[in-house]
Amino acid sequence: MSLSLTEMAVEVLTTADGRAKTALSRRHAAAWFAARKGEATPIAVGTANPPPHPARPERPELLSPRDVPRRRPGSEAGRIALLHAVAHIELNAVDLHWDIIARFGHVPMPIGFYDDWVKCADEESKHFNMICDVLESIGSHYGALPAHAGMWRAAEDTAEDLMGRLAVVPMVLEARGLDVTPGMIDIFRKATLPAAVAALEVIYAEEVGHVAYGSKWFHFLCGRENADPKEVFHALVRRYFHGALKPPFNEEKRAEAGLPPDFYWPLAEETEQRNRGV
Repeated sequence: MSLSLTEMAVEVLTTADGRAKTALSRRHAAAWFAARKGEATPIAVGTANPPPHPARPERPELLSPRDVPRRRPGSEAGRIALLHAVAHIELNAVDLHWDIIARFGHVPMPIGFYDDWVKCADEESKHFNMICDVLESIGSHYGALPAHAGMWRAAEDTAEDLMGRLAVVPMVLEARGLDVTPGMIDIFRKATLPAAVAALEVIYAEEVGHVAYGSKWFHFLCGRENADPKEVFHALVRRYFHGALKPPFNEEKRAEAGLPPDFYWPLAEETEQRNRGV
């Protein structure tokens, strides 16, 4: 019997090895889109019971954020550490995009919702492998260094709240990638690592779409509930996001992704006021 889309998502989530996880992710994405184009048997969305945490390889060792060693990107060791951190983020993103499918399959949504997140999961899988290839080309590999243990917290906190998931994961965390990736590209351009530059440029271009999908479906749900998207976004970020929204913001790319300044600047100003003890 063929798997439903949500069952495919659980298969990815329960695969531990990064290369195996992303290969399975890409196969399932190809099968979904072949079915959507009428080239294969239709695949039902279905419902499933995803694990609370995705399976992970034995390495990297996962540490509290404050215990992850900091290295300066001006050195080779620092550049390897930066690429390793990006690989870790991309692998978590693969799981986050399959998790939103598996965890919220019971919520009535248009079929385009699933198309968008399968496409995101496929692209994140490609990103992970591109960064792993760069790491291996310079004598390292994913798992060689410790990594951030808190990457899954946003998924745990929003496990029962689809609007909260959309607000925090694509519209805050992935939007942050739009702010910081140009600086990373400059680091690797100065270090004459064209493979790293090329990989990060692909990531930068495609992450705009991921943020845009989050914004699109967030606005769709707000419209269905006749709620003000900006007010709902502010309330959900205050509730679920435990970091700080800090400038500088890539306002051009955020706007391209459907995130206007009045969504994030008021939250950044609240952060600044808290820091000043106002």
